[in-house]
Amino acid sequence: MDDLLTTSNLIALLTLTLLEIVLGIDNIVFITILTGRLPEAQQPKARTIGLILAMGMRILLLLAISWIMKLTTTLFTLFGHAFSGKDLIMLFGGVFLIGKATYEIHHNIEGPDDEETQQKKAVASMGAALIQIVMIDIVFSLDSVITAVGMADSTIIMIAAVVVSVGIMLVAAGPIGNFVNHHPTMKMLALSFLILIGVMLVIEGLDRHISKGYIYFAMAFSLGVELLNMWARKNRRAAAGD
Repeated sequence: MDDLLTTSNLIALLTLTLLEIVLGIDNIVFITILTGRLPEAQQPKARTIGLILAMGMRILLLLAISWIMKLTTTLFTLFGHAFSGKDLIMLFGGVFLIGKATYEIHHNIEGPDDEETQQKKAVASMGAALIQIVMIDIVFSLDSVITAVGMADSTIIMIAAVVVSVGIMLVAAGPIGNFVNHHPTMKMLALSFLILIGVMLVIEGLDRHISKGYIYFAMAFSLGVELLNMWARKNRRAAAGD
């Protein structure tokens, strides 16, 4: 135990926890979008289950570190490009995200189905949403686990960082989810973020690296602009009410 409570391990725990939270933001957005089509009473439960599944997925992958590292070995070569297991997972996850976000944008623009159709879809939507959450959690968890392996030597420290970060995200998921669902323009922006992340995953799957700093800066800048727009709209409504 004393070997774990060293200064370097505590610094690694803090750094990894912060990184896990940052890497988990896109997961929260994705889970929010998926659960947003569920009946409102089911959404908190679905978000909680989704994040717990994400935590379990990351812990399982951390316990299989040797297998994770083998995913970077070449499986086959196509058109002069070597593909590894990680590349294939990134490609699949990226295409899935782009397709899912595009479908949701189309659904929001075209408008919801009639009430009877919505009720029929709601019966099976909880299970379908959880299946999709598990599928994309594999992609997000893989990126997170590889980052953790590169930053810490102790598996216990890595697992502790995952548990702490998911605990924080469980608290934040509700307010974030409600905020996104109750602001249509913010939901559209979140879907655009998913397309951006999906494109980044596809590019990385093709062995072309893009610094995540650029991606997160673009997302933060867009979010800041939209928050300013929301503030301006609120002030205009308040002025019109006077």
